Amino acid sequence: MLKFLSKVKIEFNALDPRTAACMEFLAQCNARTAKESNPSCQLLVKRRTDSFPPQISVTFVNGVEEVFDATSTPAQTIRKMILEKGQQLETEQMFREAGEKWPVLIPEEEIRQSFPGTKPRKAEEKKQ
Repeated sequence: MLKFLSKVKIEFNALDPRTAACMEFLAQCNARTAKESNPSCQLLVKRRTDSFPPQISVTFVNGVEEVFDATSTPAQTIRKMILEKGQQLETEQMFREAGEKWPVLIPEEEIRQSFPGTKPRKAEEKKQ
């Protein structure tokens, strides 16, 4: 997960009962495998003393920053969103390295073309 990020900032009040997502996400970021995937990723933890709601801010390697409300978003959901965005970044990088334009634009006539594809199997055929 950290390989797609350049910076992670986790803000929470330790006495706030809504910090579960922050603590879980912090544990995931501190895992050995996560740190090994991107040792240069900055992990900042800001312990607050006010009633500011817990939040997690991530900066992707391309500079885009996203802020997550950790009171209503579970850590696994945040992790999943980061991985999805990371896969998109990897795809974009592959196209750019190959000298292709990004985003890839598919001409309208190609979208409307019929595709022979594969014939869907019937339920009886699948059992065999």
